[in-house]
Parts: sequence; structure tokens; C-alpha cells
Amino acid sequence: MSQSLVSSGLPVWDAAMSATGDHRPRRGRPDWSDIAFFIALALGAGYALNTYGVFMDYYEKIILVGAVGVLSWMGWLWRPLRTLMIAAGLSALLAIWLYSPTGDLLQGDLSRSESSFLLKYLLSSQSAILWMCALFALATVAYWIGFASHTAAWLGSFLTWGAVYMGVTGLLVRWREGHLLGPEIGHIPVSNLYEVFVLFSLITALFYLYYERRYATRALGGFVLLVISSAVVFLLWYSFTRDAYQIQPLVPALKSWWMKLHVPANFIGYGTFSLSAMVGFAYLVKEHGQTRNLSRLIPVFVLGAVLCAEPMIFGSREVSTTWMLYFGLGALIVGAILAMRGPISQRLPSLEILDDIMYRAIAVGFAFFTVATILGALWAADAWGTYWQWDPKETWALIVWLNYAAWLHMRLMKGLRGSMAAYWALGGLLVTSFAFLGVNMFLSGLHSYGEL
Repeated sequence: MSQSLVSSGLPVWDAAMSATGDHRPRRGRPDWSDIAFFIALALGAGYALNTYGVFMDYYEKIILVGAVGVLSWMGWLWRPLRTLMIAAGLSALLAIWLYSPTGDLLQGDLSRSESSFLLKYLLSSQSAILWMCALFALATVAYWIGFASHTAAWLGSFLTWGAVYMGVTGLLVRWREGHLLGPEIGHIPVSNLYEVFVLFSLITALFYLYYERRYATRALGGFVLLVISSAVVFLLWYSFTRDAYQIQPLVPALKSWWMKLHVPANFIGYGTFSLSAMVGFAYLVKEHGQTRNLSRLIPVFVLGAVLCAEPMIFGSREVSTTWMLYFGLGALIVGAILAMRGPISQRLPSLEILDDIMYRAIAVGFAFFTVATILGALWAADAWGTYWQWDPKETWALIVWLNYAAWLHMRLMKGLRGSMAAYWALGGLLVTSFAFLGVNMFLSGLHSYGEL
């Protein structure tokens, strides 16, 4: 750790903020706007209970009421999130109103998605999610240009926020669209690969934007947006080759309120683990920024190339032109980043800050993944009568948990730092992505409803 950070007497987090001239408090006391936000959420929940309560069971009502407190707390903790929730909520309400030709929000006509300009090109779930994909791709390009231009880096942040806004709006509208198809079809949009890929992209981006603001740096945007762009490519391929964007009825095992808790918690883990992997990649680029010994870069390139190959492997059992091109382009991008490591490393935060972000992301992800695993066991007991059956999905979830438990143990007990921690975090993405997709592709079991 640098002497300046140590001598400041501050934790790395706070010292990083001071070093960049950012002295904003992490959070302030609740003010009138926080109270107004809480009241607005409470009124919205009250309206939902009064209007749609007949369609909710006891547990769903508890979740809705609890969400008011959780979202209010999150909005106070990180106020840009409050703006996002308000904007996406208003946009979703506009879309719901546009689907209701008579003005009765309990009724709706899905065919209006073809006759209403705003629905067709902006606010229907499919249109909003396509906008999300496009904005994430543009943000990735802007962040990398940002290594040469501060304006482009700022644009990358703006586009990422725009992508998150459109993605959240899309999921909210999709929730309503499902109910318009029929009372037995509507469900929270976190039930299939299409929906969870959107959720993964949003969670990863939001956590990155949080760290971007806290550490006052945009230099990591290009790295983190690479994994989000990979998810976007897979999402588009999966959507248009399998018609995955179609809303389908839930299989019986998924008709449970446990899904509303288990899946989001699970994907907070996946998202933060992926973020830590890309920060680990940035750490290795920073560490080897001035080295002329190319042999030291071979492990980084090989690991990056293997990660680029994963969608090709998971995408199809047969080699396809799409995924061959994807793998080739991905390997070229990894090689280009390593070739330009010198100027890139100069713009990256210090190794201490990168190490700290990596640790915090894994710690948050591990906490949520632990909760998700416990919730999954309870869900399994409710659905199948037993907490654990060594199903392939369960087994690989345990492997992921053990991997990051070991990482945290080695850090806290043995002082794991530096390149070893970064390689481990980057390699952890291989384990995580296999648990996410590989199990669905190559193994069968109780979770086979999620296969490709």
C-alpha cells in the first residue's frame, strides 16, 4: 500500500476518495426528499394492494410491504438509485396506461404495442430491452475512447445509466405484459434465461456505477462493460434464435413466491463476482503496465481468451459462425488491451484501490449468494420436499460458494493480495459462468427447465 494512503490514517476507501478530491459524504441524514420518496413508495404499495391485492397471496403482500422499506433505504444509501427508480417507474406507468385504451389500468390490449408509436419503438418490454442492449454497446465503446478523452468517459457513464433505465423499464413493463396475456401467465420477470440475462446486466452495471461514483474514477468502465456486452451479445443471440423474448407460462416448480427472493439475491452474487473478475483483469493490466517480458502476459491472455470462448461453448453444441467470430473478436480485444497496457495502466486507479474494489465486490456477492443458497434450499424443500438433492445446479452453486469462501478466507486470514488474488477472481468467473450457463447446457436435473 502506498505511503500516502497509509499515512492518511483513512481506510483505503476513504483515502481513495480524498486522493481524488472527492470529499462528498457516503450518505447524509434523511431529508425531506427521502421522506417524500418513502411516502410515494408507500402510497404506490397501498394502491397496488387495494387494486391488485385479490391476485396476491399472503407472502406476496409481505414482500410488497417489505420492498417499500428496502427501496427507501437503498434510495437513501445511494441517491442516484432513487432517481432511477422514479424515472423507470413513471415510464412503466406510462406504458401501462398506453396499453389501456379505456384508461382502466386493470384492462389492457397487447395489440396496441403495434399501433402506439411510444410502445412500438420505446416502451414495450422488447423495445426497451433492445434499447438497453444498444446503449450498453455504445457505452462500452465510449468508455474505451475515454482513455484518451474525458468527455467520452463521461458519455460512457451517461450511456450506462441510460441502458440501466431502459432495462429496468423493460422488465417492469414485461411484468405487466405477462398479466395482460392471462392471469395464469403473468409473473415476475426473473424466471428464464432471457429475463435473468437482462437482470444480470442491470445488476452488474449498477454495482459498477456505484463503485465508479464512490471511487471517482471512470477508468474501469471499459473493463466491466466488456462482460456486460458479452451478456448482451448472448441475450440477443438467444432472443432471436430461440424466440426467448416471448412470455411463456411458468413451469409448476417456478410458481412460488420463493422465486421473487432467491433469483435476485442469486444474481447480485453473479453480477458482483463478474465485476470483481473484470477488476482483477484491470489489476493485472495495471501491474504489468510497464513490463517488457511478454511471457508474464501469457497467463492473462490465455485466461481472457478462455473466457471469450465460453459463450461459443455454451451457445451451441456445434461450432457456429456467430460464436467463432465472437471468440475471435474477443481474443483480439484481450490482445489489444494487453498490447496497449502501458497507456491504459496510467489511467487506471492505483493497485491498492483496484484490490479494494475487488475485495468489496466479492464480499457483497458472497453475502448475497449465501442468502440465495439458503433461500434456494428452503424453496427446494417447499417444492420437492427436501432441502438438498445434489442436483447439478445445486452442486455447482456449492462449488461457486466454496470458491469465494476460500478467496475471502485467504484474504482475511492469510493476507491474500496482489496478482494471486486477481488471477483467482478472474478464474472465478469461469466457475461462476459454468454454474450459470454450463450446467444448463451440459447437465440435466431438477433445474432442466432452464436449459438452452
